[in-house]
Amino acid sequence: MPSMIVLGLRAAQLVFAIIIMGLSAYVANWYNVDTLTTSPSQINWLLFVSIYTILSVAYLELAPRFMPRAAHPYATIALELTNMLFYFAGFVALAVFISKLLFCRGTVCGAARADVVFGAFEFALWVGSAAFLAKDVVKSGFRGGLKLGGSGASGSAATSSAPQSGPQMKESQLA
Repeated sequence: MPSMIVLGLRAAQLVFAIIIMGLSAYVANWYNVDTLTTSPSQINWLLFVSIYTILSVAYLELAPRFMPRAAHPYATIALELTNMLFYFAGFVALAVFISKLLFCRGTVCGAARADVVFGAFEFALWVGSAAFLAKDVVKSGFRGGLKLGGSGASGSAATSSAPQSGPQMKESQLA
């Protein structure tokens, strides 16, 4: 059941990232075309973060399925936490920027405000998916989901003369 919840979170993260990318591109385009100033760095940041999220979700969902050796738990945690941090910084910075404007009206202002709201939603989604990841890590550890290779010793390691530690077989105890 939690995997279905995480899959739903990933789908929502992807949809919101696409919405944020569109809103940020609209506001950035308005600044670059209709005003004499460049677009604010807060808008550019959310545009970057939405693209980063799309790439992150692609890695988080596709790597464990198609490239299990590339799906490392530390990379997963790093992506979860950086997305969470990036969205928190982005929506707070844009909210402060909008609050300092002398006037804010029209569709551009509405798009920038919607960008703040969707950024806050995206932050909450990343907090939720990070909580599920933390629960899995606590339950299974970092090595729980990793498959690092073959099923046993092979080659010269199997023929080494070093004594094996561990319980002996029953047959050797009977002799």
